[in-house]
Amino acid sequence: MPEISQHELDEKARVSQVPQAETTASTTNSKSAEGSFDDVDRDGDTSDSVLDAQLVRRIDLRLLPILTLLYLLSFLDRTNIGNARFARQDLNLSAPAYNTSLALYFVAYVIFEVPSNIILKRFDPQLWLPTLTLVWGIVTVCQGLVTNQAGLFGIRFLLGATEAGLFPGVIYLFSIYYLRRERRARVAIFFGGAALAGAFGGILAFAIGKMEGIGGRRGWQWIFILEGLLTIIISLLAYAIVPTWSYKAKFLTEPQRNRLLSRLDSDTDPAHIEPFQWVHVKQAFTDRLVWGYAFLFHGYAFALYSLSLFMPTIITELGFQTWQAQLLTVPPNALAALSITLTVWLSIRRDRRAVFIIGAAVVAIVAGAQYVGVHLAAAGVYTGNALLLSWPGENVAGQTKRAVAVAMQITFGDIGAIAGVLIYRPNFAQHQYRKPHIIAIGYLLFAIAVAAYLRFELASENRRKDALANSQLGTQKPSDSIQDRQRLGDHHIIYRYVY
Repeated sequence: MPEISQHELDEKARVSQVPQAETTASTTNSKSAEGSFDDVDRDGDTSDSVLDAQLVRRIDLRLLPILTLLYLLSFLDRTNIGNARFARQDLNLSAPAYNTSLALYFVAYVIFEVPSNIILKRFDPQLWLPTLTLVWGIVTVCQGLVTNQAGLFGIRFLLGATEAGLFPGVIYLFSIYYLRRERRARVAIFFGGAALAGAFGGILAFAIGKMEGIGGRRGWQWIFILEGLLTIIISLLAYAIVPTWSYKAKFLTEPQRNRLLSRLDSDTDPAHIEPFQWVHVKQAFTDRLVWGYAFLFHGYAFALYSLSLFMPTIITELGFQTWQAQLLTVPPNALAALSITLTVWLSIRRDRRAVFIIGAAVVAIVAGAQYVGVHLAAAGVYTGNALLLSWPGENVAGQTKRAVAVAMQITFGDIGAIAGVLIYRPNFAQHQYRKPHIIAIGYLLFAIAVAAYLRFELASENRRKDALANSQLGTQKPSDSIQDRQRLGDHHIIYRYVY
């Protein structure tokens, strides 16, 4: 159990007991995925509910289509090399060199992710996210123009560097537009772009591969060039669509913007303009729960990227031809998208997170090595990732701390991806990649252990805060000033975690 902060001890001495009605609401809230700073029950005003629903729908229509499309393109551009099978022959790549080119992408991703979100916090998402997309689109086109091993190594590193900021940046952007209880479904929709990229990637690779010889270029080159050009076109449109910070969102009317900020203020901290301070960065790096979210993704990322990058190869090893394997990647990814939708809906209905993450890992572990097993593995791995990647966005308070925590999760998680792409190599392909599959199971078991730890710790922290609140004397509510909430973040006495 963590020690009670000095602020909480001082507060305990000077603040009187929380009213019973508020304490009850707070305790109930600690068991719900709808936990927030505001633990007082509100009147269920119908007009307010209608206005809130209209506001959220307007935000959904502005954020979800474009951001999901950007992530679909990001995932497509990073994994299309798995479908460009003949690139290895034309570039005279040995098997270890090919795996190294995959690993270099994630090395850059790990290096640039946290700095990218720090830049985002000090810059503007309306400019930063489309610019990242534009640059990685150009890099993807260049990937189709490389002629040797060194060129491929450099391009893969640049691709990782330019794509690194999108995912954590979007997760952070969600946290300044949606209530905590609303983010899970949106992150799931957004991450569903990865599964859709896997489905479309196989079809596109099969179709574009038919352009073999056009313009004197190989089919695999056209895969990179055309998909990169598509990314560039969408990035230019994104400059006009991706929103800025919520407090100055131009696509909302002034009454809508005020209502949004009021909702956010009652739920957590995004309505406040928090100045950047390095102390908040330190808070993220010294929080054991933040490290828990990072290690959880570490376990899942090994399986996620091994599966997404090597699915065509794995299916080929089952006895199918290359062109068949490209098309046969579509059904597993389509099932993964469906699984994400159903499981996240159940997670929201049950107000639980960890148990579904653990269940998804179990499904992936028992998948087996046949083509049916590829379907189960995809469903389990993609679903677990869709749930865990929104967890810090809901549970970490303090804007800068949350931005760093989200980036840390992806950064340290992707170290697992580096291990995965180095282990799935041809000399381990015996018995349908049995050894790499066993290692992947080990990583998923590690993820199960971390999810169980987080579930226990988060529940314990909620009980500790409930006990501290109940031990207050008198009738005065604990201080929830903006300054205290920004300083303490999710360690504030009236903040409850989602588990």
